This record gives sequence, C-alpha cells and structure tokens, in this order.
Amino acid sequence: MWSTAAVAPEDQLDRVAAKRVLRRSMALARPVRRDVVLSVVLIAASTLCTLAGPTLVRYAIDHGLTPPMNVAAVNIAVAGYIAATVIAYFIGRTQQLTINRAGEGFLRDLRLTSFGHLLRQSMSFYDRQKAGVLVSRLTSDIDSMGELVQFGLLQFVSASLLLVFTLVLLFLMSVPLTMVCLVALPIIVFASVRFQRRSNTAYLDVRDRVGQNLSALQESITGVRVIQAYAREEEQIRRFGDTNRALYDAHMSSVRVSVPYFALVEWVGVAAAGAVVGVGGWLVHQGSVSVGTVAAFVLLLSSVFEPVAQLSQLFNSIQSAGAGLHKLYDLLDTQPDVRDRPGAVDLPSIGPIVVDDVSFTYAGSSRPALHDVSLTVAPGERLALVGPTGAGKSTLAKLVARLYDPTSGSVSFGGVDLRGATTTSLREQIVVVPQEGFLFDGTIRENIRLARAGATDAEVDDALRAIGAWDRFAAFPEGLDTEVRERGSRLSAGEQQLVSLARAALVDPAVLVLDEATSNLDPGTEAAVEAAVEQLMRGRTTIVVAHRLSTVRRADRIAVVDHGALVELGTHDELVARPEGRYAALAAAWAASQPILTTHQP
Repeated sequence: MWSTAAVAPEDQLDRVAAKRVLRRSMALARPVRRDVVLSVVLIAASTLCTLAGPTLVRYAIDHGLTPPMNVAAVNIAVAGYIAATVIAYFIGRTQQLTINRAGEGFLRDLRLTSFGHLLRQSMSFYDRQKAGVLVSRLTSDIDSMGELVQFGLLQFVSASLLLVFTLVLLFLMSVPLTMVCLVALPIIVFASVRFQRRSNTAYLDVRDRVGQNLSALQESITGVRVIQAYAREEEQIRRFGDTNRALYDAHMSSVRVSVPYFALVEWVGVAAAGAVVGVGGWLVHQGSVSVGTVAAFVLLLSSVFEPVAQLSQLFNSIQSAGAGLHKLYDLLDTQPDVRDRPGAVDLPSIGPIVVDDVSFTYAGSSRPALHDVSLTVAPGERLALVGPTGAGKSTLAKLVARLYDPTSGSVSFGGVDLRGATTTSLREQIVVVPQEGFLFDGTIRENIRLARAGATDAEVDDALRAIGAWDRFAAFPEGLDTEVRERGSRLSAGEQQLVSLARAALVDPAVLVLDEATSNLDPGTEAAVEAAVEQLMRGRTTIVVAHRLSTVRRADRIAVVDHGALVELGTHDELVARPEGRYAALAAAWAASQPILTTHQP
C-alpha cells in the first residue's frame, strides 16, 4: 500500500503556485513527452483489460450458463479472459518501463540542470544558503519526487482512469444498480477527505520524530569518545530511548488514523456488494437486469471504491512533491550576482589593478565589511594585505578576484571594470589560491587539470616543474596517476597545497590572489611550498592576504586594513618607522609571537 508523505503547512501550495509548478514541469518534461503520452495510452489499455474480466464473466453467465446452456459462449468468454490477462501482463511490463523511463529521464535532467545552476552561483549565494539545505534540494527533495514518479503517478493515473471507466461501464450495464453503488460513494469520499486532513498532522509528527531520533543517534556515534571517557553510556542510552519512544508513539498515532479509514473502506465495499446483490436479485426477478449483470457489478465494486481511497492516499505525496519542485524552481530562478553582463569584454593580459572608492556589505549584515577603499597595484607588484581577523582584508582580496561585486565603487584591471569583463577571461587572468588546497577524488593529474580541462599531460608536468614540485610527485609509485582519495586524504597538507599551486601555474594568470599558502603547514613541507609560492609569484602581479611577518617582508608594499578601512599603505621599512602606526604594532606582535587583537565584524 502506498505510504502517505507528510506535508508541512508552509510546504502546501496554493492553486496559483500549483498551476505554475505544473506548467513549468510540463515544459521541462518536453524531452520525455513521447514516453509520457505512451505511458498514458498503455495505462488506459491496461485499465480496459482489467475491466474486460467482469464484462466477460457477465457474457459467460448470460449467454453460456443461463438455460439453454451454450458451451461455445463459455469457451469464448474463457478464451477472451485468458487473452485479456496475457495482454494485460505485457502491457503492464511495457507501461512500467515506459513511465519509469519518462520519470527518471525528467529527474536526471532536473538534477543536472540544478547542479550546473548551483555551480554557477556566486559566493554571496552560498553566504545566504546553508549547504545542508542545498544538498537536501538535490537529494531528498528529488528522491521524494522519484518515488512519486516511479509509483505515485502510475497509481494516480491508473486509479483515475479505472474510476472513470468503471462508472461509465456500470451506467451502460444498469443505471438503477449504478445508483445503488453511488449511494455508498459519498461515505468513502467524506472519509477520504477526513483521512487526508488527519494524516497530514500524524505523518508530519512521524517525520519530525524520525529527524529527532536520527539526530540523537548521529550525535552519540560522533561523540562516542567523549561519552566513554566520562562513562555516560547509560545516560545516552536513556536519552536515545526517549526519542525512540516518541517515534514509536508517533507511528502508533498514524496507525490509529489509518486503521479506521481502511476498515471503513472495506466495510462500505462489503455493504455495497450486499446491497447490489439484494437489489440486483429483485431486479432480476422483475426482469430488469440479467444475472450476469449483477455478478459483473459485484466484481466491479472494488474498482469504484479502491481508486477513491488510493487517490486520497496519494494527495499528500503529490502535494509534497509539488512543494519540493516549487522550492527547486525557486532555486533555479536565482540569478548569480556575478555573471557576464551584456557587452562584456575580455580582460587585457597586463595592466594595473585599481580599487576605486570601494565599499562592500555582506548580505544580511548591518555594517559594511569595507568602506571607501582606494589603492592601485602596478603590474608585477607584490602587495600584502595585513590586519587583524575580521578587519576586511580577505574581503578586499575577494573583490579583486570578483568573487563578489562591490556595493559601491569599482575594481578594474588594465582599465576594464571587472563587472564588465567576461567571466572566462576573468578566471584566466586572475586566479585565487586559497589557504587550503581542496582536492577532489581522483588522481593528482586530474586534480591539476581541473584548472584547465584541455591541458595535455606535458602541460601538467610543466606546471609542476614551474613551481619545482615535479620531482616530488614523480617519485610516487604511481606518479601523477596516484589516487588522492576523497578530499586528498592520501596526500599531506603540504602536498595538497602544491597541487593547488600547480593548478594556478597551469592557468598562467597575470594576477595571483593568495591567502597565504604556508600558514597551516608543518615545517617539513613548509619550505617546499614556500619555494613553490615564490616561483609562482615571479613576474606576476600578486596580492597576498598575509598572516606571517616573513611573507610580509617579501612584499613590495603593504596595505593595512582595519575596521573595513585602508589605514596604512607603504613598504615594510616605511610602516615600521611609524612607532604609533597600526602596522608597527602588528609587526611587533608577529615578531614576539604574541596573539593579535581581533576586530569582529557582525
């Protein structure tokens, strides 16, 4: 039996939203429209085969078993019944294959479209959205739709057609007996509506309790070391028992909702069958209907009441899937903040970076992360951005790389405003190397080639040689074909960072934006990464978010950012010579390995 999915009140769609979701889904389903139409035709054919059975029984009774008996009529009915059964079997197999092909094709395209859309979103989108919610959109929401597509839609169309076809057939056989059947139908409809409403609450409670139970389980498993260290096993077992009991109670509540409903449907069916037999017998005695017609009505009664019950059960699942599609379509309608504008041009291969009176505020924040910042970085210059945590230096680096667009002011390269540049040329000319090199499951070579998909093996090797790291990876037993495993777990932190630097070398950009690559490394690999960074910066404009005095000393100029403002700008010697300056205090703290006072942005 189909299980009803819970629908939260905020997930229920009004009529307008439901129509919009339906229209959009039909538009997205165009590539599988042929399979959809074929599925409906096959379901209709299967329904007719189902109704053929009682019709043939009627024929056999009226023309073969009623005196004078006609064996040929009985044989025709039996042969027709067997043929209908065989045809229904093959139609059923074909319809299952067709509807699943259509449904899975639709979901496949939807997953691919949604995933591609997510990857094109800018950083501000991910500041607003929780990763877990986004993953849920592409997993649980689409999985619930997959369950509906595989089973629900088939059952929905089949039940609808079966109900309509059966009522038409009953009316054609006998209007009086059909009216007897319809007397019981309002009872089923009323009970189904009531069941649907009550089941919403019951199954919603089940869903919530399942979440709480899984949360308690995950928390206990994750924190098992702490639990055992303080001998809290019994307490955690007690807490898990409480959530487990709550889940049991919620399930039993849902059972108490469903059991009376299904019992009522069964009872009404039996009562209707009794009424049909009683009234039908009287009508047979009056000569108004045949015995075969009464028998056919008894056999067809289940085809009247069961579809109504099935449609009631399916309502929540359809509502839940519709709500999931609505949320997914809202996600697809979200336009990236950073995207190619009409008339976008390619960035030049060389030129100064000009930050002109830039201010920026993160979405949801009441205070600007940067305000009124202006500076110019000459071609080939190395600029270090320093300042306490939360001062805005990383934000400034992100604006230079156009991971965000400024709230006001502009950032340009070679005289071209980054907002007017093509995204492709932007990522070719300005490359960001994060503090921690993220590696994907695959080989070292594949991870480096991520920066430029069309790069040859020789170009990948040259990129490693350019940063002095080729010998290290070539010495591995499998060389550059070594699998790094998930998140690069097979490589050390330093080796992961070398792969990240090799990506930048493969692109060969004009501008590097570095979040200091050696700040979280052990001394054993720090020297190799330092040397690779030095090689990578050579001949390029470089902006470094600096965390160490050694990095700052190598910069041509230093920009001190504090409370979102550019407070000092100059060389190391110039800024240290200002005893009351902010940089002088920072340099002294670095030299003394003392903690630096942080500035927190809301």
